[in-house]
Amino acid sequence: MNVSEAITARRAIKWYDPDHRMPEETFRNLMEHAILTPTAFNIQNWRFVRVRDPEQRKAIRAVAWDQAQVTDASELLVLCFDTKAWADEPERYWRKAPKEVQDFLVPAIAKYYEGKPLVERDEGMRSCGLAGMAIMLMAKELGYDSCPMDGFDYQAVADIVSLPPDYEIAFMIAIGKGTKAAWPKPGQLPLERVMVEDRFAG
Repeated sequence: MNVSEAITARRAIKWYDPDHRMPEETFRNLMEHAILTPTAFNIQNWRFVRVRDPEQRKAIRAVAWDQAQVTDASELLVLCFDTKAWADEPERYWRKAPKEVQDFLVPAIAKYYEGKPLVERDEGMRSCGLAGMAIMLMAKELGYDSCPMDGFDYQAVADIVSLPPDYEIAFMIAIGKGTKAAWPKPGQLPLERVMVEDRFAG
């Protein structure tokens, strides 16, 4: 399956085979691709909570409007981000770069983020969005369906997964073998409605 096919075929699937188990090698392949997604300053601020414990899944389902995919999908990922990743040994993010690049970029990281909580949060949401789309497209290539989710109590899920301080949750993704096709796309806006050239009209 090529990228175009994966983008076209990907849908948010709500119904999964609860008996299917994704092979560990397949899951590893999926996540090795996820961590190739870009992040600003290469700070790799995404964090992935793979929820496998059935009781934990049930607890999350209870605070996610009782959505069945939380417990029935083969995998449930909580996509989080570390708002302070930029300050955690930033030189390691550029250890393989030429020295002149390190000397320029590493000090610039703190200048960009320090004392700017909204920038930290926005950066985390962007990073998780990029990683999430990569996960869903790669899952499709591997023969799996997925469902991005924000319909849940964020604080309750944070408590269930023992979210560390300075971390925030972006969204969740359920991944598995779908048992029912999604309904037809309910209403796609035409490209001309969502794209402008050069600038918006005054």
